[in-house]
Amino acid sequence: MQKEQVTQYSPTLDREMHMMIYGYGGIPFLCFPTQDSLCHNYEDFGMTDQLADFIDGGRIQLFVVDTVDRESWSPKDGNPEWRAARQEQYYHYIVDEAVPLISCRNPETPAVTGLSLGANHAVITFLRRPELFRGVIALSGVYDTDYFFDGWMNPTLYDNAPDRFLPNMPKDHPYIRLYNERKMILCVGQGAWEWDGVRSLKYLESVFRDKGIHAWCDFWGYDVAHDWPWWFKQMRYFLPFMPGV
Repeated sequence: MQKEQVTQYSPTLDREMHMMIYGYGGIPFLCFPTQDSLCHNYEDFGMTDQLADFIDGGRIQLFVVDTVDRESWSPKDGNPEWRAARQEQYYHYIVDEAVPLISCRNPETPAVTGLSLGANHAVITFLRRPELFRGVIALSGVYDTDYFFDGWMNPTLYDNAPDRFLPNMPKDHPYIRLYNERKMILCVGQGAWEWDGVRSLKYLESVFRDKGIHAWCDFWGYDVAHDWPWWFKQMRYFLPFMPGV
C-alpha cells in the first residue's frame, strides 16, 4: 500500500500537525480518528488493512489527520472557554489548512469521515462547510455538546454544536439544499458503549426530518458495539454508497 506522512506547521494551532496519506488516487477521504488519537490511528487499529482493496484499487485515498481532543473535547475539568476556542481553532485548521492540502494532492471533491469523537468532527465540519465535500460517513458519534461540556455553552461552542445550531437553522437556509445534494450517512450500533450515540443520533434524526434534510441515519443491531470490528464492517458497507467510490 502506498503511504506517506506529511508534517506541516499549523499557524492556526501554533504547532506541527501530521497527516497520513494512504493510496494513490480515487475519492479522497478526510479521516478523523478516534478520541484523543493521531494520524496513525487508522493504520494502528487495522482500518487501512480492512480497506486495502478500496485503497490499492484506486477507488479511495485516505487522509488521516491528528486531533487536539485532549485540549478541547476531552478535559472536562479544563477551562471551558479555552477548550471551546481550541476546538474552533482546530476546525479552522481543518478547513483552512488540511482541506487545501488534500486538494493539492487530489483534485476530486473529498468526502469526510470519522469514528467515535471523530464522527463528531466529521459532522461539524460537513455541516458548517458542505460546499467543500461530496458527503460524510460518521460512525458512533455522540452529537451532544452537553455530554462533553456538562451543559456549558458560549457562542464559540455553539458554532461547533450541531445539536444546538441545526435546530435553529431556517428551513430555507441555502445549506439545506447543499446537504441534500450530498450524501449524508450517520450510523450507530445499539450494543455496548453506544447508548449515548443512539440517544444523540435519534435527536439529530428528528432535526433532519423537521428541516427536510435527507440524511441516512442507520441504527445497527443490539450486538453492535462501539468498537473497531464493527467500524470495519460499517465502513465497507457504506463506502460504495458515497458518490464516485
